[in-house]
Amino acid sequence: MTIIYELNPPKVIQGKILSHSELQESVDKFKSKSEEVGKVCDGIHVTDSVLGIPRISPITAGFFIKNSNDKIKISASVRVRDRNHTSITQTICDAILLNLNGVLVVKGDPPPTGPKDSRLVPSEVVKQFNEQGFGEKIDLYLSISSNPNFDKIHKKVEARPKGFVTQVISSVDQVTNIVDKLKPQGFRIIPCVLLASELNQKSAQMLNLDWSGYSKDMVGFVKQVHRIAGDVLLSSPNDFRGALEVLKKL
Repeated sequence: MTIIYELNPPKVIQGKILSHSELQESVDKFKSKSEEVGKVCDGIHVTDSVLGIPRISPITAGFFIKNSNDKIKISASVRVRDRNHTSITQTICDAILLNLNGVLVVKGDPPPTGPKDSRLVPSEVVKQFNEQGFGEKIDLYLSISSNPNFDKIHKKVEARPKGFVTQVISSVDQVTNIVDKLKPQGFRIIPCVLLASELNQKSAQMLNLDWSGYSKDMVGFVKQVHRIAGDVLLSSPNDFRGALEVLKKL
């Protein structure tokens, strides 16, 4: 049973390609955040170039965290949209060698420039890696909708991931529905909750998320979700301090 916090690695490009000193400064800030949040949660999940904007490798970022806190559980997203099978295999092997605990295989958002789609499918990638034995070395996860049509996710189920990380949820009923259906089949369910705060309002709008059902009692809602699923992933892309306060209360 874990409470996990989601962190975005530093961007590589911010209007221009960052210099070594600028990149190092961003990495130092990232490390500082991870050290702070690592004291008040059980795990950290590192994203992979959200919105297709190039960032430091989530595997490298995960290693930075693990290097300063070997007790915390580290997982990382891996995009398949702009990778081929060889590069994904390299990434998974890097995660294993650097002692990360899990990898969430996702399609990923289209990049602003360059090729838009490798045509790899996350469930097929996880299935192949499991058949090759990688699932015995590191936990492999797939994402799932907050309101899944269970009749249409059989390929994800057949891939036999360690579990599923949900898209952002807005109600306890959504969590109960997913847990009741998939947990008896042996899957770990990690519901994702977006911190309700003014600084995260833009993110909520992009996701068409209505957080009115939990915004007045953020801590109570996270506790409910955790009680049902056994795990929860807290996302707060634009309000680190707000998330830190919630984690401290939890």
